[in-house]
Amino acid sequence: MAFYMAPCYAYNNKQDHSYGMKSFPKKWLILSHGFNMDGRAASLTVTDKIPYLLEAGIQPIVLSAVTGRKDIRFPHYQLLPWGPSGLRFDFRHWFAVQFGKKLPYKIITPLVSLLLAPFTVLEKLFFRLSSQASWSLPAAFKGIRLVKSGQVDLIYSSGGAWSAHYAAWLIKKVTKVTWIAEIHDPMIARADALDDGTRPQKTREKRFTQRLEGKICRDADHVWWFTEQALHYAKQRHPELGDKGFVVYPGAEPPGCHQPLPPYEYQERLSIAHFGSLADNRSLTPLLEAMAIFFNHTPEARDKIKIDVYGAGLDSFSKNTLEQLNLKPSVIAHGRIENDEKTGKSGREIIMDKMRLADVLLLLHGNYEECAEYYPSKLYDYYWTDRPILALTHRSPDLDAILAKRQAYLAHTLDQGSILKALKEIWNDWASKQLHQQVFEPISPKVAVANILARIK
Repeated sequence: MAFYMAPCYAYNNKQDHSYGMKSFPKKWLILSHGFNMDGRAASLTVTDKIPYLLEAGIQPIVLSAVTGRKDIRFPHYQLLPWGPSGLRFDFRHWFAVQFGKKLPYKIITPLVSLLLAPFTVLEKLFFRLSSQASWSLPAAFKGIRLVKSGQVDLIYSSGGAWSAHYAAWLIKKVTKVTWIAEIHDPMIARADALDDGTRPQKTREKRFTQRLEGKICRDADHVWWFTEQALHYAKQRHPELGDKGFVVYPGAEPPGCHQPLPPYEYQERLSIAHFGSLADNRSLTPLLEAMAIFFNHTPEARDKIKIDVYGAGLDSFSKNTLEQLNLKPSVIAHGRIENDEKTGKSGREIIMDKMRLADVLLLLHGNYEECAEYYPSKLYDYYWTDRPILALTHRSPDLDAILAKRQAYLAHTLDQGSILKALKEIWNDWASKQLHQQVFEPISPKVAVANILARIK
């Protein structure tokens, strides 16, 4: 197979790459709770844009939690949340990153949790919001001071964690500074296609985010979503959004993506590799159930096909299905991939290497209504390989069209027949050494940055 060189975008900090615009706000306060957390989608959506924001002359100041790596290219303030549950969570994560999960971790973190326990109980009793909620308070306090001191002329909130948007709203209300907001996932959980999300939500957390979405659509100067359907439902709920709302594909630019693609070689076993988190509503179960039927009809495939899972443990549904269908030998869970001290590679670099060597990349969309409004973030990393994609999608014709354009093996989560058909096609193509070669057409965050800057010129 031939080598491919990914398109490389020049980076020269001395030039003024204004993307065709004469002037726009240059001093940006970026609010991102999980900034610089290796491998986290909520972080990568922002951090992959940073080189192109710098290239365009943006002068960023970042506010984030303490859970990520501190950036040294620009001012980066890592703030502790003011609530006990947030403190407990962030401290455990920070301690593990700094010192590992050895004996000190096992002694100190339970002690801290014990000290915070009474306050955590009170917080859950009276507030009943997620642990990251209280991070919005120090972020807003710090942000207001930065704006009033003249260091900021635009706020960019990215979530991910909704606390970034709430902090930005508080800053906006106090200072009237320009605010742009990036919505990663649907903020409103709809029950079905007829539900527009305006009905009262059941929990305090969901009611809060429902109100917060209204504040964003009303008070932000520009807001973007990652899919047309997400924007469509937001406009249904908030007609006042008008032309302020638009769609931006975030893209991705993982480390090593500009390196030549390695030549692919067929091995003795067919590896279908999944990267990223699993959950009961985004599970291996539909694929495993189809595999069991396929193995009954094609027994020689049982010892030849394996599913490699990178980045997370198995969800409870997948574990139960493996037990019930006797498929444990067919699945290998590798867990989270961390930095490699010997090679100096980050977890994300190692993942990119493994993606490019896989036989088939597995994309799981899920089986719930919000699938109509989001694309799995790993999709954009997959585009930087030439490996074929087996995609199990749900309620998203737009996503189906994008995948079909790139020659994916396409099936639907709730249609077992389509999954079985895709498995047979992959097996036959692999056996004849004619697996689909994905159309190499990655989406760079450079395009996303250009679209955003064009809106705020």
